[in-house]
Amino acid sequence: MALRRVYIVAGELSGDILGAGLMRELKQRHPDIAFRGIGGPRMLAEGLHGCFPLDTLSVMGLVEVAKHLPRLLRVRRELRADALAWQPDVMMGIDAPDFNLGLERQLRHAGITTAHYVSPSVWAWRQGRVKGIARSVDAMLTLLPFEADFYREHRVPVAFVGHPLADELPLENDRAAARDALALDPEALTLALLPGSRASEIRFHAAAFLAAAEQLCQRHDGLQVVVPAATPGLREELERLLASQLAESSVLKGRVTLTDGGSRDAMVASDAVLLASGTAALEAMLCHRAMLVAYRMAPATHWLARRLVRTPWISLPNLIAGETLVPELIQDAATPEAMAHRLGAMLDDAGERAALEARFARMHAELQRGASARAADAIEALAAAGRLEQELP
Repeated sequence: MALRRVYIVAGELSGDILGAGLMRELKQRHPDIAFRGIGGPRMLAEGLHGCFPLDTLSVMGLVEVAKHLPRLLRVRRELRADALAWQPDVMMGIDAPDFNLGLERQLRHAGITTAHYVSPSVWAWRQGRVKGIARSVDAMLTLLPFEADFYREHRVPVAFVGHPLADELPLENDRAAARDALALDPEALTLALLPGSRASEIRFHAAAFLAAAEQLCQRHDGLQVVVPAATPGLREELERLLASQLAESSVLKGRVTLTDGGSRDAMVASDAVLLASGTAALEAMLCHRAMLVAYRMAPATHWLARRLVRTPWISLPNLIAGETLVPELIQDAATPEAMAHRLGAMLDDAGERAALEARFARMHAELQRGASARAADAIEALAAAGRLEQELP
């Protein structure tokens, strides 16, 4: 069956990347295909007819969402009317679940086949949401295998397509080349610090991470530390914190390299990584590097998370493996002393690091499945049958 029309709604830049990859794959298979919806510059370059700008849905936080709710409901109504008038073969929402699942449900009830790309964290908290998801979509496309297992358990049609980051990153990386690119000593033990990509994460983590690095530099002669800054503003904050640390102690003097971006090079160059939880942990795993995950948050947020989250781990490498491969220090446990102790043991044991790097390489290979092509397979199957009759191989 030739696909003629696909409606796609992405909510942020990460969704724009996924959407563009899917569109590119579908265009190769169906040259006359057309796309409408919401996307960013990559999706527009692939031929999307955009109904609203990408940042239309970029609203974070309960207060902000409540403030913009009337506008978001209006946008949803307009997209629903547009999709019903256009009559696509399939409508796909990419991430942005609070917005997209509602739109998908409305369109599915109106007879349009729907799919959702990137599972919300329903497996971790508010698991009852899966009932609403089952009413909203004809298929869920997941990036990670344990997510697909969750949907199978709840009898929701699912396709595990793999993770685009796993496709993007090579199965073999070059530590020496990464150190050369960052002008680091090619022979010295190297620690990468990734305290976060948001101002709030820098506030909660950066000073403690630098204090842990100072303790490690006291114990390991020649240890070098590389700290990538996600934005110029965050680099200024990191420079301020480092200057404050150096004013109290000179141990870190000449041992810390701040870079503008380059988090991937920093991880590949390292022997171990200290990072805040999030996508960075997955990226470190795909760079095959030993790591320690440490995360602090506002006390009220932590109190609420402890009562809502149903998983034993917060880091994606542990969730994917189903066991503790990466140590996690959360909230009050994330002290500089505890971080330095755990990282010191990693840096002292080259054999353990090598074994973990090999395990991560195997996990990387399992996730490297050609996500865009497999997502296109799922869309084609949905368009042909209205549902996934069997799982993708």
